[in-house]
Amino acid sequence: MSEIKRMKYCVNGEWKDSKTTKWLPVSDSSTGEIIAEVPCCTQDELEEAIAAAHAAFPAWSLMSLSARTQMMFKWRNILMAHLDELTLLCAKELGKTLNEARGDVLKAIEPTELACATPFISQGSASMQVTTGFDTASYRVPLGVVAGIVPFNFPAMIPWGWMVPLAIATGNTVVLKAASFTPLTSMRIMELFYEEGGFPKGVVNLVTCSRNESEVLLTDPRVKAVTFVGTTEVGKHIYSIAAAHGKRVQAQCEAKNHALVLEDCDLESTVNAIINSTYGCAGMRCMALPVVVVQESIADKFVAKLKEKAMAMKVGCAYNPETNLGPVVNEKHKQSICNWIQKGVDEGAELVLDGRDIVVPGYENGFFVGPTILDHVTDEMSVGTREIFGPVTVIKRVKNFEEGLAVMNANPFANGSVIFTQNGYYARQFELLTDGGMVGINVGIPVPSAYFPFSGNKDSFYGDQHVLGLDGVRFYTRAKTVTKHWYDEHSHKKAMDTWEGTVERI
Repeated sequence: MSEIKRMKYCVNGEWKDSKTTKWLPVSDSSTGEIIAEVPCCTQDELEEAIAAAHAAFPAWSLMSLSARTQMMFKWRNILMAHLDELTLLCAKELGKTLNEARGDVLKAIEPTELACATPFISQGSASMQVTTGFDTASYRVPLGVVAGIVPFNFPAMIPWGWMVPLAIATGNTVVLKAASFTPLTSMRIMELFYEEGGFPKGVVNLVTCSRNESEVLLTDPRVKAVTFVGTTEVGKHIYSIAAAHGKRVQAQCEAKNHALVLEDCDLESTVNAIINSTYGCAGMRCMALPVVVVQESIADKFVAKLKEKAMAMKVGCAYNPETNLGPVVNEKHKQSICNWIQKGVDEGAELVLDGRDIVVPGYENGFFVGPTILDHVTDEMSVGTREIFGPVTVIKRVKNFEEGLAVMNANPFANGSVIFTQNGYYARQFELLTDGGMVGINVGIPVPSAYFPFSGNKDSFYGDQHVLGLDGVRFYTRAKTVTKHWYDEHSHKKAMDTWEGTVERI
């Protein structure tokens, strides 16, 4: 067994030993071995991070936009140079395959490239002569300190793609609460941020802690905005508390994305897309397709083909290049997924494929769950409405497009939704009527590029401005509208004479 490394937290560009008595374990998901411990930082240490970000804000926000942009260009190249290193680290601590982990890091780089365009995308507007002699301009200016509260499932993309780039490029400073299950990737990026990026101290600060200690991020008046990704229960809490304290909030929450498969679909490509979407990242992503609503006329054929392809997947060590499906993040999460599978069986679903007892030779202590399929699931079954966050496919059978759409829209979550069909009319009706915020037409994972907002709806999102795109710029800035009027020499002299005459009369 390798030595368990005790990690530090980063404030004002310096790595510090925590005074906590509580340490949180980090595992290699493929072996089950604990490889590090991170501190459950104290409230004083979080306040120290807020103070550092607050102190760094004036100078950073007043730095020229072109200077900040040049630093973002440099930062993008640093991340690319360390792509392989960060990929392996992500695969080890989370369980993503090497290809998936590489995608995680690349999805952090993409928004960094967007942030390089800040001089263009953060422009305001102006009009001359709005009334005689008066001009008005509206600018976008930074908020101050923003807090990012991060989930475990994308340790590179979410903190260093969704949160940091647009926040700092627009002139804000940041306190990141990294995910305690998977903090190592984020911590390594934090090291690079100061060691190679050369950013001013305090622009980004990183802590690890429990929900209790992080409550100060929601109430401290120096924090002006909170961006969060995680469960709906926690998202609702963060939204209500932070908003009550006058902060802006983005709360990206749970999902139960549905795919509608019609009888005229290209069956082979549809199954391939659903395999990739449902079992990619071991189902631990909010844009997975855990529910397939399939037209009854092709349901048996669809399920048979889905099972065949799922059984052909190679389950194994995350950092083995031949692996198709890696482990889940830890033992607790594995048990949660297995409990959900059993609950589905108890509720009356048909267990077509059971991945609970899979064993990977040489990695017997890893946190593996194989592909699982539950058929004949109804809306009354909780397994069909609640997020499992694992490699589990739920099958719901419907008679036609109308019934399928109704089943999908009845779900309280609306992060994404997908239709597989060759019928243009149904595709357009779906695009028009689905509740999903991100919609796919014959696309299994309809995640937009960073130039568009990541736009969940209903219980999948709380807030006004979504993540990334122009929404992201608006979230991290506020409007300042300036109206100007200048006197010419004659009118100025006339105004002064009038003023002096008034003074003499007084």
